[in-house]
Amino acid sequence: MVSRTLALALFSASISHAAETVLGVYMFHRHGDRTAKQTPPANLTDLGYTEVYHSGQYYRSRYVATDASLKISGLNSDIVLQSQIAVSAPSDTVLQNSAQGFLQALYPAVGAQLGNETLANSSSVQAPLNGYQLIPIALVSSGSGSEDSSWLQSASGCYNSITSSNDYFTSADYQSLLKSTSGFYDNLVPAINRTFNASQISYKNAYTIFDLINVAEIHNSSIHAFDNILTNDTLYQIRTLADHHEFNLAYNVSEPARAIAGATVAAQAVQYLNNTITANNNFSGPRLGIQFGAYNSFQSFFGLANLTAVSEDFYGVPDYASVMIWELFTNTTLPSSGLPPQDDLYVRFLFNNGTSANTTVPQIYPLFGGNAVDLKWTDFVTGMNKFAVGTTQQWCQTCGNTTGTCAQFASTPSSSGSSSHSSGNSNGISTAVGGVIGAMVTLAVILGAEALILLLFGLRVVSKKRLASAGPTNGAAATEAKA
Repeated sequence: MVSRTLALALFSASISHAAETVLGVYMFHRHGDRTAKQTPPANLTDLGYTEVYHSGQYYRSRYVATDASLKISGLNSDIVLQSQIAVSAPSDTVLQNSAQGFLQALYPAVGAQLGNETLANSSSVQAPLNGYQLIPIALVSSGSGSEDSSWLQSASGCYNSITSSNDYFTSADYQSLLKSTSGFYDNLVPAINRTFNASQISYKNAYTIFDLINVAEIHNSSIHAFDNILTNDTLYQIRTLADHHEFNLAYNVSEPARAIAGATVAAQAVQYLNNTITANNNFSGPRLGIQFGAYNSFQSFFGLANLTAVSEDFYGVPDYASVMIWELFTNTTLPSSGLPPQDDLYVRFLFNNGTSANTTVPQIYPLFGGNAVDLKWTDFVTGMNKFAVGTTQQWCQTCGNTTGTCAQFASTPSSSGSSSHSSGNSNGISTAVGGVIGAMVTLAVILGAEALILLLFGLRVVSKKRLASAGPTNGAAATEAKA
């Protein structure tokens, strides 16, 4: 329950919007409705497409449109200015498509009048699809394929995070729930035994079981044949067990590396808004940052920012199309050029559980366990930097990774006190990248050795075409062909 002090703070914040100017926004958005993880490949459904499209419409009406309720100062309303907006998502079909669907509504097609260009020869060109606007989506290196993965930490590439999450499976809490819920999960067997075998139906797979049933409840009418098993109380229990399971995999107060997903999102939010400030209200400067990602980033940030002290709802897995938002704003009049002093800059955090629309809008919540919902910029940065991981060196040290990009920091003592390991990479850069680097080094050594051999023995490299035209060769020529 929200305290009376917090309720008053929220009321005060809600009535102050009219006197403020929003300068920049960073948001982290979950994908829309998708098919089940247990039946890969996961795909965005038409319902999910609709959810993120409606979310884009809402945030257009909030931040982008000429008559937006909280118009971001200086942000283009109709034709997107690419330098003002940054959009990113991992290499994942569901997340990439969700970002595209969102952008289609955030900056919709501009029509024949605005989507028309006159060339130097006085001829005109009409943009395709009624002026459809192309907005690039940058790739976030961590989280690739996350919506096909039943265990999201495996997509992080962070050794210590993966190890820490694995520790939950040996904890007293996990062992107790695994035992106490065995009968509960046994009762679910008839409803899900076409996808899971009996040995898999336990608390160990709490999320994937919930996910399969949740998708079926939305899309598959045949699930109602098991209404006697899947009662409302049972469905609620399936959900709460999944919530508990996933929160404990995403966050542990004594093991910061477990929450690496939330720590990197925190740094990205600070860095983007800081770039907005340093651009000093330049017309082409960054104003709106949007990242699409998986639910574990939400849960780990909730734990790190102590949002669980505000409401127990923050222990749960956020619904499809949920969004976290950081708004940078000022209550003072903007100067004729530049921005107000930093003492006059504030940040607030908002969260909406589910698709943002007229019936459910983002709510303001206090960060870091306090009551203040409008934080001075400097206080916000101080609070976020207590757990944010924003540089390659910080990531490598927190994760204990030593190969690939992390190799340059391998001799630097880890700030987390964890030992270093070679299975992983920096900022989620895949192990394959590290492998490519190693392969290139190995290739260089091999080529160098071969060059030395050729020099010592007077051999030379010739093309296969020349060999073919020369006819049969002696042993020396055969060596040249292999080189």
